[in-house]
Amino acid sequence: MHNQLQQTVNARYHELDPHNRVRLPVIFAWLQEVGAEHALQLGVGLKDLKKLGLTWVLSRLTLELQRPIRGTEQVTVTTWPVTREGRFSIRDYLLTDQQGKDIGRATSSWAAINLKSRRPVKIDEHLPHYPLHPLRALDDPFDTLPALDQCRTMLQLPVLRADLDMNNHVNNTVYPGWALEAVPEELFSRSVPLLIEIGFRSEALYGDSIRSCCAPLGTDPRVLLHRIESVKDGTELCRLRTTWQPVAPRRQSE
Repeated sequence: MHNQLQQTVNARYHELDPHNRVRLPVIFAWLQEVGAEHALQLGVGLKDLKKLGLTWVLSRLTLELQRPIRGTEQVTVTTWPVTREGRFSIRDYLLTDQQGKDIGRATSSWAAINLKSRRPVKIDEHLPHYPLHPLRALDDPFDTLPALDQCRTMLQLPVLRADLDMNNHVNNTVYPGWALEAVPEELFSRSVPLLIEIGFRSEALYGDSIRSCCAPLGTDPRVLLHRIESVKDGTELCRLRTTWQPVAPRRQSE
């Protein structure tokens, strides 16, 4: 039993954007899949927790990229659980290229919740032991993200069947895509988000409609706050902060 798992992944052509970059939700899906496989190897995967009447729910995630991931280049994802304290377990990730150079780092905080009550439980009291690797890929204290008070741009979208996961709610990888849909085109077409911070606050279910809102944080146009809320009652489902960096136009040879 190992306290780390390493897997090599790469995007397929339909997972690339018009600029030959791997779409952000695809990168989040890589993290989710490798982390889920490692949890299964450690005896605390979704199937294991379901037998206990529990499931994992993502609370916070921060992804910091050094550069965009382009085309179908191979990326090695390494993941490990860092801590399990109280109701949360931290899992971190490292993304490297074929030469072993850093592409990105991520850290995430997970809660184990009771499937009936939908409330978190104390991990040490309900889950079996699993080995930890006490090294943070990103030193993020997971402070509460700022709330978006006044929306600059807005988009409304339905929750589709394709958005749902094994827990029968919208999968966490869908939210970054929703957030990006509301980003103004003048920023989106000339820049890429290299720092993405997400705080999940409530569930979205099939049949719901969501509203994706965003606005610059203060006077810096490169930093955006996002709010994803229920159209029905305004419940905040997710808040994000994204930091953008200008990129050179794509070359014809790419």
